[in-house]
Amino acid sequence: MTFRWTLPARVTRFRDRLTGRIIAGFLATAFSLWAFLTLAGEMAEGETRSLDERLLLMLRVASDPGNPIGPRWLEEAMRDVTALGGFTVLTLITVTAVVALARAGRVRQAGVVAMVVIGAELSSDLLKLAYARPRPDLVPHGSYVYSNSFPSGHSTISVATYLVLAIVLAGLVQRRRSRAMIHAVATLLILSIGFSRVYLGVHWPTDVLAGWALGATWAVVGWFLLSREPAGAAAPP
Repeated sequence: MTFRWTLPARVTRFRDRLTGRIIAGFLATAFSLWAFLTLAGEMAEGETRSLDERLLLMLRVASDPGNPIGPRWLEEAMRDVTALGGFTVLTLITVTAVVALARAGRVRQAGVVAMVVIGAELSSDLLKLAYARPRPDLVPHGSYVYSNSFPSGHSTISVATYLVLAIVLAGLVQRRRSRAMIHAVATLLILSIGFSRVYLGVHWPTDVLAGWALGATWAVVGWFLLSREPAGAAAPP
């Protein structure tokens, strides 16, 4: 008589899901890195300069490039929005989230969130030094800046932070609509912050796109690490 040992159905399902997530994570990471490197290469060769200038000036009054389009309250609102992707706000959000997760016994999730945000911050800073792209010089800056332009740090870190937190939160709820709403809010924040950087004249549009691609790379890494648990696995962004 031949005995065949098989894995429990639950373990088999988890193995199959994990295999699918490995493939999805690899493809998403590869695409994000490809997008970043493509933008970086085009930027370094000066191929994006003309498009960057046109898009930046579209958000300025034609007769007065120093004045953003729209009413004054919109410019002030953009400063408020851009602060949501700033170092101080994102640090406070990250520290609060990490402490809350750790106190709730979700130490692994807390560690992943911290790793993703710190990794995004460090990689953004290092790449700014490597590419050393000057800030836009066509218009006055509507917000104080003190570092190089490429990639946008606000865009990079906001994608990494808000998406990984959305993944964690979505993993705690059962309703599909609730999970979709969480991801939608995170996406709206990310898009608004990126737009505000161009509107205020402190970044070229390709800086923002590159920041989104870099931040998405870290968010995918976070999603993969968070999804390796058999129970309560997080949904992809």
